[in-house]
Amino acid sequence: ASAVGLVMLGLTSATLVGVPIAAWLGQHLGWRAAFVMVGLIAALACVLIRRNVPDLPADHGASPMQELSALSKPQVWLTLGIGAIGFGGMFAVFSYIKPLLTEVTGLSVAMVPLVLGLFGLGMVAGNLVGSRLADKSLMGTICGLLVWNALILIAFVFTAHHVVAVSINVFLLGTLVAIAPALQIRLMDVAGKAQTLAAALNHSAFNMANALGAWLGGVSIAAGFGWTSTGWVGLLLAIGGMAMFGAAVWQARRAQARHRQAAAAASA
Repeated sequence: ASAVGLVMLGLTSATLVGVPIAAWLGQHLGWRAAFVMVGLIAALACVLIRRNVPDLPADHGASPMQELSALSKPQVWLTLGIGAIGFGGMFAVFSYIKPLLTEVTGLSVAMVPLVLGLFGLGMVAGNLVGSRLADKSLMGTICGLLVWNALILIAFVFTAHHVVAVSINVFLLGTLVAIAPALQIRLMDVAGKAQTLAAALNHSAFNMANALGAWLGGVSIAAGFGWTSTGWVGLLLAIGGMAMFGAAVWQARRAQARHRQAAAAASA
């Protein structure tokens, strides 16, 4: 898990640096400037990858059907559900963090990039801590971080009106990414030989979480419940993630019991 966390550190570091800069560019040069910056960085990354990453020989033992075999495993789907639903709460809040900070907390627009920098710091810290916790107890880490997820999200409802409190909460919101390395390892554990697909599906689940959380948060705001209602939406999604985790544990224990019964019958 520590190795996975190190790879994901690139994403969290990019958020730490990129989000505040993009917000500043959008405020001073227009929203198009942020996209130009992203495009230029992507082009530079392509050049650096082409020059520095060595070509590796193809795995001749791999096949599309072998990779797709992961989709027949219930544990793969349940683990994806934990990420797609449980992680959606973070996006329900973060997608609307700027208007929450300006309209509810009362921060100036110029202060928003600084607070977003705290979110990036939280992501880096969460990624480092989460990967190390996953090395010690994978399922225990996932369970504990889902509870942490719920507590941080509901806290936004009560801290949004206080500058210091909400700033701390934004940092803690970033730490919710700590669950990502643990879910990545869990997917690779239950996917069998379909390691490549398992790695890709984890990011697909997080993209689904992004869409689901932002959509439900928007529905809540549009219904007139206010900017802080996204915290309640996040809590419900976190509870949904806990339910998926409970289902995964139950299904795994049931499968183990069937395996033991079959082994006992075969040896009788």
